[in-house]
Amino acid sequence: MTRFTRRAAALALCVALAAGGAFAADAPQVRFSTSAGEFVVEVYPDKAPKTVENFLRYVKDKHYDGTIFHRVIDNFMVQGGGYDKRYAQKPTRPPVPHEGREALAKGGPKNVRGTLAMARTSDPNSASAQFFINVKDNAFLDPILIPPGDPVPRFEYQGRVYLNEPRATLEKAPQLYGYTVFGKVVSGMDVIDRIKATPTGPGGPFPSDVPTTPVVIESATLVK
Repeated sequence: MTRFTRRAAALALCVALAAGGAFAADAPQVRFSTSAGEFVVEVYPDKAPKTVENFLRYVKDKHYDGTIFHRVIDNFMVQGGGYDKRYAQKPTRPPVPHEGREALAKGGPKNVRGTLAMARTSDPNSASAQFFINVKDNAFLDPILIPPGDPVPRFEYQGRVYLNEPRATLEKAPQLYGYTVFGKVVSGMDVIDRIKATPTGPGGPFPSDVPTTPVVIESATLVK
C-alpha cells in the first residue's frame, strides 16, 4: 500500500467514524419519567424503521403515560408499556412487522444490557406497544441470521447441523426470529437497575413478576 493509499484509507476511516458519531447525535431520544426516576433511550430508525416509527407514534400519542412496568425479572429484563395502574390493558394499533434480522444485518445492537426491544407473543409479527429493556446480555433473544443460499448448504442451531435446508423453512421458523432491538438506554441505567431490583409477586392477571409497589411511567416525551 502506498503512502497515498494509506492516507486515503485513514481519511475514509475518519469520515466513517464521524458519520457514526453524527448518527448517534441525531438519533431520536425519548425521556421516561417514572416513579423510580428518569431514564432516556435513543432509537435507531436506520436499523428498524417500522419499529421505531411505531414506538415514536405511541410516545407522541401519550400511550405510555400512566402505564406500569408489569413484568420485572432481576438478571433478565424489565417490561412495560401495555397496562395501566389498574392492570387494564390499553388498546393498541395493529402489530408492527418483525424487523429483528434486518436490524441486526444492518449493524444494529443485539440483546445486550441496556438495549431496548419489542415485546411480543409467540407470533413473531405480534409486537405492538409493549417493550422491554435488557438488564443483562441475553444472547438467546437475538435473531438468528440465515446464511446465504437456497437451499442453505449448512446451518447450525443449538448444536444441531442442518444440511441443504430450504431457505423458506429456516426464515419462517418461529424459534429463529428472536426479538427486535431498536434502541438503548443512554442515561439513567441506574434507574433501570433500581426497577429490576424491586420486590415482585402476583398482581392483576399475572401470577408473578409484578412489582409489589407499582413502577409507573408518568410520562414518555420525545426530547430530540
